[in-house]
Amino acid sequence: MTSAATRAGRERAPVTAPADLLRRLRSRNATDPVTHVEQVPARAGTPVTWPDWVPEELREALRRRGVEAPWRHQAEAAQLAYDGRHVVVATGTASGKSLAYLLPALSTLLADPRATVLYLAPTKALAADQLRAVTSLELEGIRPACYDGDTPRAEREWIRRHSRLVLTNPDMLHHGLLPGHAQWSGFLRRLTYVIVDECHTYRGVFGSHVAHVLRRLRRRCAASGRTPGSGRIPEARGAAALPRQGGGPDRGPVFLLASATSGDPATTAERLTGLPTTAVTEDASPRGGVTFALWEPPLLPAEPADATAGADLTQVRRSALRETADLLADTVAEGVRTLAFVRSRRGAEVVAAHARRSLDEAVPGLGRRVAAYRAGYLREERRELERALLDGDLLGLASTNALELGVDLVGLDAVVICGWPGTRASLWQQAGRAGRSGQEALAVLVARDDPLDTYLVHHPEALFGRPVEATVLDPANPYVLAPQLACAAAEAPLTPADLELFGTGAKEAVDSLVATGALRARPTGWYWRHRERPEVDLRGEGGAPVCVVESATGRLLGTVDGSSSHFLLHPGAVYLHQGVSYVVDELDLADGCALVHPEEPDWSTHARDVTSLSVASVRSYVDAGPVGLFLGEVDVTSQVVSYQRRRIASGEVIDTRPLDLPTRELRTVAVWFTVSPQALAAAGVDPPDVPGALHAAEHAAIGLLPLIATCDRWDIGGLSTAVHADTEAPTVFVYDGHPGGAGFAERAYGTADAWLRATREAIAECGCESGCPSCVQSPKCGNGNNPLAKSEAVQVLDVVLANLSDALRPVGDAVRPAEDALRPVEDTLRPVGDGLRPEGDGLRPVGQE
Repeated sequence: MTSAATRAGRERAPVTAPADLLRRLRSRNATDPVTHVEQVPARAGTPVTWPDWVPEELREALRRRGVEAPWRHQAEAAQLAYDGRHVVVATGTASGKSLAYLLPALSTLLADPRATVLYLAPTKALAADQLRAVTSLELEGIRPACYDGDTPRAEREWIRRHSRLVLTNPDMLHHGLLPGHAQWSGFLRRLTYVIVDECHTYRGVFGSHVAHVLRRLRRRCAASGRTPGSGRIPEARGAAALPRQGGGPDRGPVFLLASATSGDPATTAERLTGLPTTAVTEDASPRGGVTFALWEPPLLPAEPADATAGADLTQVRRSALRETADLLADTVAEGVRTLAFVRSRRGAEVVAAHARRSLDEAVPGLGRRVAAYRAGYLREERRELERALLDGDLLGLASTNALELGVDLVGLDAVVICGWPGTRASLWQQAGRAGRSGQEALAVLVARDDPLDTYLVHHPEALFGRPVEATVLDPANPYVLAPQLACAAAEAPLTPADLELFGTGAKEAVDSLVATGALRARPTGWYWRHRERPEVDLRGEGGAPVCVVESATGRLLGTVDGSSSHFLLHPGAVYLHQGVSYVVDELDLADGCALVHPEEPDWSTHARDVTSLSVASVRSYVDAGPVGLFLGEVDVTSQVVSYQRRRIASGEVIDTRPLDLPTRELRTVAVWFTVSPQALAAAGVDPPDVPGALHAAEHAAIGLLPLIATCDRWDIGGLSTAVHADTEAPTVFVYDGHPGGAGFAERAYGTADAWLRATREAIAECGCESGCPSCVQSPKCGNGNNPLAKSEAVQVLDVVLANLSDALRPVGDAVRPAEDALRPVEDTLRPVGDGLRPEGDGLRPVGQE
């Protein structure tokens, strides 16, 4: 709850200046790993007076917490909400967004004993942190409480009856509160504000689902008879009797959204809530300076790719995980409180374990001050780690993005970010975790050996001085809309007025539900036909979590989401938990359980899959002569078929073992381009090199897409082939990895020229000879990165860009929707140009990710 005054009792002795610390870290390397240092200047804050309607009781409670006055953006957002307008405050990390939404919410709760407030956070940790902050104010009559999956059942009835500020998450709202709306009718009838914290995280399929969960919430509030407040705030709590709007334009609760700095936050908030929203974006809080370094791990000594055959020497960079672990150990040894962000759960465990070993070798016992933090831990473990970091018992923490959000981490001095986090918004959120009450901080982005990271550390202009991305979500996605309408119908019959609330495509979705027998049409509306409620996964994670259980003891170690279980918990997989290594004995997908035993092998495991793709329909396309650019629906079939065991020390492949896991099918949205064989031949790409050229271009395109869209490469997949059965031409596909699509392919299609140009530059500027992880190799390639043709990939992209650049000016004249959605696919997908089919078995995909 950052404010115009420093929080008391949280200061520590000053640590090494960030510039000096960075200098020492750089000096420990034979070659300087830093490619760029950006100095983000400090900024003074602009405080204002308290709004007149804030009760004296609340002002005094905030003063006890060190808040003497609000910043200008806090007061502006609070006033808009208090006046009954839906508002999103989108300002930087540690700018005090929580005070902006708590001022009107707590003021109303203190003044009106009937009012209630609902707070939604994307993570349990953030909701628990906000509960601690509100509870510390010691305000009478508020009775705040967390209501989530960790809440004991004995407490849930008390919360429904007595709590006036309920803190939860969209999942619990979807699975618990809305289906049990009859028990919550009193709370919903008096609901004054809905706070949606960290709303920029609601993107893709998850964001699209949350958008409809909020519409369902609005529907239940209206059905509960929710009416605006009395129009005046009582004087009993010390506030002047002032007029108040008491509700939004639809006479429902006021929505208060908080977001990291993002592109067009008002539009994003409107798509999320379905309501007109005012954005407050000018950050008036003070900010300490940040020294931001871009760090590229050094190249390892060259080794023959095949020692017996005397093959060409290949060079790879030192692992970003090892580099991050060393930086974490070095900063902790300096007494610098540091948070290392790592992309994966496994990576967080590896970084913490390596840092602990390094510290214990230098100073026995120091390794105990470093730990890992990630989703999948039990509630008690997570809370203890948060407490230890805040109290200073821990000096270093390796975390997934579970700690990226607004959890109060005052006291951190440095942040190490292992690999590009996917968006500029996430990058600045993570970097903003460091900095103590205006103190300077150090942030380091450690590049992984992949195309996007390499591109960014050598093109700092793509990171600094650029606006952050707009959040991508698509509430009209039929794979989201239909299940959400089924959930709404299970809560209460749907009416024509409800269809307007759920927006574009709702009538078509209802008709499809009627046709499949899920809904029954009656004169009074559409009724859910089944006894059980619909099973809908908000996060698109592919089913219920899989429990990881120790075979010998039956102890529950943690959970893994269903979609990742095939890769992380297959028989023989190595699973890490709090630095302890386990090997999977059995994966029972039907029961959602994986049995493991403790073991410390000297190898790691890496699952491999195969993918096939067919085109279902075309939404729109660009005709650029020998090149075609398409957007449409595709069917993807994938299966994890084997896994490699690799030695931890050297990365050497020990063996490849087969797996027998079920296939998975996905109807999603893809962007793809075709090139005629004649154009490739004219550009100097010989037919035998076409598969490798397309495969390399596919990998690099997937790696660079996160620069354009708010996604990371694990959100998307791809496939390339010298001749595809549906396009009858050399083709590269990039598709969303979520049913119905997540908006990423549409974003790539709309910005194809910029996206593919950055892809071409990343390949061409890489110093390797034949392709490496920094340009065209992929960590998730189902074909083992074979074949790849680096220089020919540049030639392919030159042909594509030369033809698309002309066709895309202006975009509106070249991009044409498919004229008839019912037209057979084969009629719409005639190859652009000559489209002659090469001889041989070119129909089989040669590249996939």
